Amino acid sequence: MAHLIEARQLHKVYATGEVSVAALRGVDLAVGPGEFLAIMGPSGSGKSTLLHLLGGLEAASSGEVALDQATLADLGERAVTLLRRRRIGVVFQFFNLLPTMTAEENVALPLLLDGRPWAECTLRAGEALAWVGLADRAHHTPDRLSGGEQQRVALARALVIRPQVLLADEPTGNLDRAAGAVVLDLLRRACDEAGRTVVMVTHDPSAAARADRVVFLRDGCVVNERRGPGLTAESLAQA
Repeated sequence: MAHLIEARQLHKVYATGEVSVAALRGVDLAVGPGEFLAIMGPSGSGKSTLLHLLGGLEAASSGEVALDQATLADLGERAVTLLRRRRIGVVFQFFNLLPTMTAEENVALPLLLDGRPWAECTLRAGEALAWVGLADRAHHTPDRLSGGEQQRVALARALVIRPQVLLADEPTGNLDRAAGAVVLDLLRRACDEAGRTVVMVTHDPSAAARADRVVFLRDGCVVNERRGPGLTAESLAQA
């Protein structure tokens, strides 16, 4: 079966004045359709940078990323923007909800930006909120929601476009253990029940143990990987 996502010899260098920092150093990575992949590593290892490159949120300094065998660098800026809008959902650690909008409006926003009719946007936003268990919070603004509820709204917003790929950058990093477990359950369901390909960056071995495969980064390089069944928080903490 062909890979859905492929990274080939990815390098990313950040330059600040006369100082250059190599965040990624020749990363090769392939993710299959419907796979749940976790990326682990210490702070500064390049985890979030790799996720951003896989989602077309940043461009590589060299190397290439392909989604469904289409190389992002060959598509052009507008085509990559449309690809992100329609095929890639992203969840961040700090929710990134608009504070003056209701949960329904936040979830509907990607569809509105894509020019969909308001009736379709609200219908699909309602379905997405129900899927994450927040149908009764549709008209609440973020300040009336707990942190875990805000992250579930953010997840609904990522899923409302019905993406092929769901990228999650430390999705439980700002939550307590119970709220984080709910979000992880939903990510697992998105993979198992909806067939989404999930790529999650995390420092938490318990979160990574939910994945099908775990890749370890250090100093911008892939240094190891583990795959299930049999992934446990204990084994990953010792990797």
